[in-house]
Amino acid sequence: MNSIAPRVFRFSDVDEFRNAIRGLNFEFTPFVRRISAEQTILSLPGCDVNFTRAFPRVVDAQLVENCTAIGFTMDELNVPIRFNGSQRARPVIVIGSGGAAYTTIEEVERQIASVVFRPGVTDRGWPHATSSFKIFETTAASLNRLRSLVREVLAAASEPIGAADVPLKAAAMKESLLGAVDDAFESVVAARWTLRPNDERNFRIFREIRALLSDDLSQPIYSEEIARKLNLSVRTLHDVVRRYRGMSLHRYLRLRRLWLVRQRLLAGADSVKAVALAFGFWHLSDFSRSYRDQFGETPSQTLELGRQR
Repeated sequence: MNSIAPRVFRFSDVDEFRNAIRGLNFEFTPFVRRISAEQTILSLPGCDVNFTRAFPRVVDAQLVENCTAIGFTMDELNVPIRFNGSQRARPVIVIGSGGAAYTTIEEVERQIASVVFRPGVTDRGWPHATSSFKIFETTAASLNRLRSLVREVLAAASEPIGAADVPLKAAAMKESLLGAVDDAFESVVAARWTLRPNDERNFRIFREIRALLSDDLSQPIYSEEIARKLNLSVRTLHDVVRRYRGMSLHRYLRLRRLWLVRQRLLAGADSVKAVALAFGFWHLSDFSRSYRDQFGETPSQTLELGRQR
């Protein structure tokens, strides 16, 4: 009967979370251990509709080629997501074309929707966003229409339907989604605050910093050396990291390293000490305390869990 019913993926432990959104290269660093996350994925001919109940985390993602992605929140929380370095509690919509990247900081549990069109949409007058995702302020009415349509589409796709009717229903759903996105972009309001997150130059600098920081996380990080390699001042370096990460360079690195240590321990490492040293934690008692505070268990407990898998 129904061949377009959405798939649902649920996760209660951050160690088990896997991004199910097709066409999105996705990395995350969690702020919490226990989660209640859910991803609903509806695959239609020519587009995917994704609804995510997310958890507190840092996200770095990049879209694959030959597609266009539209994203927006589905809730009304007055805790804005930090998107590409800016944070405003306004009705917004984001767009990215093939190869575009973005970074977010989600401080609390959020409900987020995205619609990914394949091939990319180039003939409807939507904004171009090829290297980084762009954010636009729209009207509350147009955003709410888009939200309502996503809920209606997901509900309707779950209803029984004869095989012969699937192509017509799926095509009609896609056309409705295209029209709702048209309306959201036609309703964009001039907002100076969007200039900052849409600044490709600063976002490129941030990605260059991130790439350097990821080269070898076991080595000490010296701000002066990174700044010199990128021809930046130390102050600019720290300002860019704080803007896009919402925290200091060293606090973010510590958080990221702890998460990578956890992943290595769960994979069945030889010893806690070896993994800690491999990621630059030489003060082992301080490392163990930070690890326990972050994940609610000792590194040894995590290692034992990994060996039992």
